[in-house]
Order: sequence, then structure tokens, then C-alpha cells
Amino acid sequence: MNTDFLNQSIEFVKGVGPARSKLLGEELNLKTIKDLLDFYPYRYIDRSRFYKIEEIPKNQSEVQIIGKINSIKRTKVRYRDRLNCEFYDNTGKIDLIWYRGFNWVEESLKINEEYVVYGKVTWFGNKPSIAHPEIKSKSNFNRNVPRRLHGIYSSTERLVNEGVTQKYFIKIVYNLLNLIQNHIRENLSASILKEFNLIDRYKAIINIHLPESQELLSESTRRLKFEELFFNQLGFQLTKNDRIQKLNGFKFEKVGKNLNEFYKNTLPFELTGDQKKVIKEIRNDFRNGKQMNRLLQGDVGSGKTIVSLMVMLIAIDNGFQSCILAPTEILANQHFKSLSELLIDYDVKVDLLTGSSKTRERNTIHSNLLSGKTNILVGTHAILEDVVQFKNLGLSIIDEQHRFGVAQRAKLWKKNNPAPHILVMTATPIPRTLAMSLYGDLDISYIKELPPGRITTKTVHKYDRNRLSVFKFLKDQINKGRQVYLVYPLINESEKLDYKDLMDGYESIVREFPRPDFQVSIVHGKMKAKDKDYEMKRFINKETQILVSTTVIEVGVNVPNASVMVIESAERFGLSQLHQLRGRVGRGNDESYCILMTKDKLSEDSKLRIETMVKVSDGFKLAEVDLKLRGPGDMLGTRQSGMLKFKLADIIYDTEILNNARGSAIKVLKNDPRLSKNENLPIRDEISSSSNSKNLWRYIS
Repeated sequence: MNTDFLNQSIEFVKGVGPARSKLLGEELNLKTIKDLLDFYPYRYIDRSRFYKIEEIPKNQSEVQIIGKINSIKRTKVRYRDRLNCEFYDNTGKIDLIWYRGFNWVEESLKINEEYVVYGKVTWFGNKPSIAHPEIKSKSNFNRNVPRRLHGIYSSTERLVNEGVTQKYFIKIVYNLLNLIQNHIRENLSASILKEFNLIDRYKAIINIHLPESQELLSESTRRLKFEELFFNQLGFQLTKNDRIQKLNGFKFEKVGKNLNEFYKNTLPFELTGDQKKVIKEIRNDFRNGKQMNRLLQGDVGSGKTIVSLMVMLIAIDNGFQSCILAPTEILANQHFKSLSELLIDYDVKVDLLTGSSKTRERNTIHSNLLSGKTNILVGTHAILEDVVQFKNLGLSIIDEQHRFGVAQRAKLWKKNNPAPHILVMTATPIPRTLAMSLYGDLDISYIKELPPGRITTKTVHKYDRNRLSVFKFLKDQINKGRQVYLVYPLINESEKLDYKDLMDGYESIVREFPRPDFQVSIVHGKMKAKDKDYEMKRFINKETQILVSTTVIEVGVNVPNASVMVIESAERFGLSQLHQLRGRVGRGNDESYCILMTKDKLSEDSKLRIETMVKVSDGFKLAEVDLKLRGPGDMLGTRQSGMLKFKLADIIYDTEILNNARGSAIKVLKNDPRLSKNENLPIRDEISSSSNSKNLWRYIS
């Protein structure tokens, strides 16, 4: 691309000028010629179709009709003139209305002459009208037949009020496209174009704006989607390759005494095929001399903790320390407790470091880390403090990675030189397309099989009207010695607490389950950390039978005796979150239940989500459905969804294109890591000229 030309202000495009340029910049962030070129229509309409007036459906936005003008008159509405034309064909009538700029319309239009009218239909009862229609005499229209497909561009109320109509957008885009032929260069190699049968870039840009046919529109869309996803994946691969080249890792070449004995004598169950496969993948990473950066996805209860322990034993057998970073003190304590119990017969020292650790404890731990006495450090963000130094940290494990950012990962890297191997784990199943688009620079492993003997939680849907029978069931379970979670939703993603719902729920539960027969705990985000931990510990220690909570208990809590999860207003949760909550039960040997409480009337989407939860227990299948229902933004939250703002590509529906683009990016860099071969120079030029890709230039320059 000719960067100089494309970076010019849009005011130099014919029909724009300084005033309109300023307006388009303020409303749509369209400032340069490139911005306008990349401002694709969000949908298309077929101008080959002509409607009869009586055929216009109520849900049809834009229509094209042929007819005659019956009358032309000016009227006053709220002290403002408007022009009203009654337009008719042999099936009915429709009003054509102009609120401004109608002097020329009034002068040029003739009664009983045949016209072609196009515009957006508005209905007032059963009476249709079109405001500011495009209108041409039929004879003139036949001599200048417009393209069949017309793009519709995003707009704003202010733009419409200022006269920036769809017709205007098409006009200025048409003027721009007449200028660009010598300024659009190909940015993909000839071999990629041939392999995937992609049309050239110039042709694609022309036909995405002014398609000559439906076929060319489809080909143009596919080409530009591929390009978008290719450079997205190329960025990940360049980052990854650069890290591999620059960051050497520790070689863990042997499998020693600790791992062998643990596998033979202590392992509480036979490893699943997936667990064995993941351990093998990590072992291969350990042996290649490069720093590992791997994401381990495992469904709730799939046995990630055992995998993490076994790979830490490999590090210990090779003379290195390990650490586990957990997002909460409760989860850190649980990791510490379970690791300590599993390693009680081994000469492996496990320490715990959290925000609550006393000064004396901290000093001892710091000393043990520096001397190498501590083999495994479990902790929270406290591990990241500069004062925490290791003798030889070889492996860092981040649990529930979505609670930590890149900055935290980078701090762990700096705990040793060379950087320790990094394993990030999540119990939130992420669809493969989403994982590729978010974590494309990481190697990804999956554990989908559940360990043998794991009981599937029975999921049922109950309406508010069934509440008394649900309470009876909870009492029966508590009388059997079981414990119950009762979870209330949050208003929105900012984790602002729906406090009223929670407190009302808590009070009704206390009334229904009175002391001293029942003990009820409450946990929510507004509580102080120590108070929250106190209540959680009471529940973990079986001092309370019911825990009323918000989703703060979603991650990491392991209470084997808790056999029932009641989720209030379940229709307000996404599938992935419901699955996470459901995973808090079914961790013991008892039959477990997840009860989804909803209001009596549900939307179709809510019904589908609830029905899917009842039928499907596989977290990865649920994540795929959730992605289609809610989109990546709602699934990921506001922080990460911004990373997926593609202009055309849709990771939900463009799986095949994404897979092809990723495979192609990997192949290109494998054969030509610096993109120095002649055939890859278009790709190299795109990276060097694109503002979105400038940060990648350092990887190949």
C-alpha cells in the first residue's frame, strides 16, 4: 500500500471537504483515506428487486418501488415546513416526505410521471412512508441502472441530521475508489493466494464496497477475512518465535526418584489418557532447551492439579524450584493443603506465602527460597513482590490464568535468569477458535476426560413457583449431612453487587432454615478479605451447612461435602459461568445436584441456555454454544473482548478461515522466519507499513 497516500486526510476526497471531514472524524473516527477504505458496509441490499406497495412487509427496512406521484403539497408541522408527496401504484399508496432541502424536489417532480423510488420505510399503523427517498424518473433510471447490491454503512443520528446519508457514503466511497488503483498493493504472497483461491486485494476492496455480484461480494469478504486473521495469527507466531529464539529455558532431562515413586505409590487414581498426553507434551518442552509457555485447559474436575504436581516433581528431580500462583488466598490454601497431604512421605518442602502471612513467616520463607530449602512455593500475588527471590526457580504455574495479566506473567519471568518455564492453567473451557485468537503465542494443551469414578452432577431446572419443594429438598440433603451453595448473580460485568437480591435471599434463607438447627454463612465482594475468608473457612470446616454467596465462589473452592448448588436467577448467567459454578459440587463421593432457579417467564435465548445446561455436562461443548449465543465479548468480559475487534472476521463462524490463516502463518514463518524471501516481501511490507503491526516489525527487522 502507498502509505503516504492512504494517510492523507479524508477532506481531500471529492465530496468531503474540511467540515464533513471533521464531522466524520468526530462521529465515526474516520480521519484518513485508509480509515474510509477500511470502513466496510455492515450489510447489503439488493437493488434488483422492485416491490409493489401492498407487498411491502412490516419488517422490511429499505424498498424500491415504481409508481406515480398523485399530489405534491407543502405542510407545516410544529412551525416547520415539509414536503408531502402521495406516491401510488396499482396496489396502493405511500407517502414520500422531505423535511429539508426540498425546493429542488418540488420544482423537478411532475404529477403522473413514472418514477423509481428507493428508501427506508416507516410505518404509522398500517400507513407506510419514506422520508428523504432517492427518486429518479423511470426513463432516466433505465439508462443508468445502479449496481444490484448496495452496501449499508454504519451511521449516527447526528450524521443523518447533518445530511450524511447512505447515498452520500456511497458517493464519497465511489469517488475514493476511483483514486486508489495505483495505491493498493498486494499484501499476501502469490502462493497463499493460489493455495486458498483468493482474489487479489484491489479487486476485493472494490467489491466489498461496490459489489458487482453476490459471488464477487462473497469472494471479496472471504479474501479480506483471511487477510485480517492471517496477520492476527502471524503476529502471535512472530512473538512466539522471537521468544523461543531469545529465551533459553532450563533443560529438565531426567525423570527422577520423586516422580517415579509418586507415580507408583501415591497417585490416587489412574491417569486419564488426556493427563498422560499433557504430561508428555510438557516433558518435551522441558527437554528442548527453550522456555516453555503453555496454556493448560481442563474442564472442572479434570485433574489439572495432579498434572501440575507431577511436572513440579520433574523440576525438583532436576534440581529446580517451582511455584504456584493462585488468584485468592482460599485457593492458595487449598493448593497448599492438597500438595502437603500428597507429598507427606516425600522429602519435598512446600511453603505458603499470601498477603496474610506474618512477618516472621515471610522472613523464614524468603530465607528458605534463597537457600533452596523450599522446593515448592504456593501463594497469591505476594509471590510477585520484588523481595521474593528464589535460588533456582525453574517452573512457574499460574492457576486460573484469566485472573492474571501479561504483566504478572512477566514478573515471574524475572524471578530467574534464564526465565523459568511457564504453565498457565484454566478451568474455564475456551473454544478453540477463541483460544487461538487470544493465546495464539502460547502452546495449548487440553484435558477433557474426567478421572475415573468422578460422579456427574445432576442438573435440574426449577421455576420460582417451585421454591418450597426446592427448600424441602435442601433440608433433606442437609439432614443427610450434606452442605449447600446458594448463589446470587451480579448486575453486570463490573462486578457491581446486586446487594438487595443477595440480602433479601439471605434473609429468606435464614427464616426458612432457622438457628440452631441450621447455620448459614454469607460471602460477597463488598466484604473485607479477612471476613470473607472467615466465612468461607466456616463452610469448609462444616461449621455452616449453607453458604449464600455471589459468584466470588466460582473459582477454586473445593468442599467435597457440598453436594448441592442452587443458582438463583440462572437466566442472568452465561453457560460458561453456570458450568463453573456447577463444578463446585460433585467433588466428593455423594450424588450431587445443581438446581437452576429462574423466573417463570423466560426469553427464547434464556430457555435455550437453561435447557443446554440441563442436557450437557461437557464444559467445552457448553463453551462453544456460549460463544455462539453471547459472542466473545460477553464470554470474556470487557477487559479481553477488545482484543477481538476484527473489521470483518467473526471467530464464531469463520473457523475454517481462521484455521487456514493460522496454518498459513505458521508455514510461512517456518520456511522464512525473517520474511526475507521475494515471495514474502508483500507480507513484510504490510507489517512495516501498518500501524496495527508496527510492534511486530522488531521481530523481523
